[in-house]
Amino acid sequence: MKLEISPFSVSDSKIDGLKIINVKMVTDDRGTVRELYRESAHKDALLQTVSSWKQINLTRTKRGGVRGLHGEAMSKLVTVALGSVFGVYVDTRPDSKTFGAVETVHITPGVQVFVPQGVCNGFQALEEPTEYLYFFDNEWLAGMDGTALTPLDPELGIDWPIPVEPENLEQISEKDANAPTLQEIRKKYNII
Repeated sequence: MKLEISPFSVSDSKIDGLKIINVKMVTDDRGTVRELYRESAHKDALLQTVSSWKQINLTRTKRGGVRGLHGEAMSKLVTVALGSVFGVYVDTRPDSKTFGAVETVHITPGVQVFVPQGVCNGFQALEEPTEYLYFFDNEWLAGMDGTALTPLDPELGIDWPIPVEPENLEQISEKDANAPTLQEIRKKYNII
């Protein structure tokens, strides 16, 4: 029997506090076990940013579907349970030294991204179907503080792997397509 162990590892990104995580995976002839969350490893990696997860969501998204960009008043740990995504993250924290920075990550099972509060999170599903998993450190509430940003803003320079048609509601919601641009967020916070 062949046994392969991939160790837990963490790397920084161009967005302050956004971490790219490769979880420990053990693969043998039967398949793979992935450690979605191990408190000791994740707490060291996240420098005790999160004390506990309060809500966990799983979305199923069709190939080519885009969700986001959303930066609610919560930190998130995101990954895929099935399929793969093109993950996009934009720093919209007004006091951040990396405000406006964009990071993209190809997320497959075993790859996670820690998204600090105030950083917008979004993705495009690359396979049919794709299941995207979110761990939240706060429960989502309608009307909670946060920022939304349109994933179609040309200033962001996002090269979506599957072209996005703004009128196609199977691909992007009206709410996401019509969210503010980065320039509008700058004006809101008086950032020149």
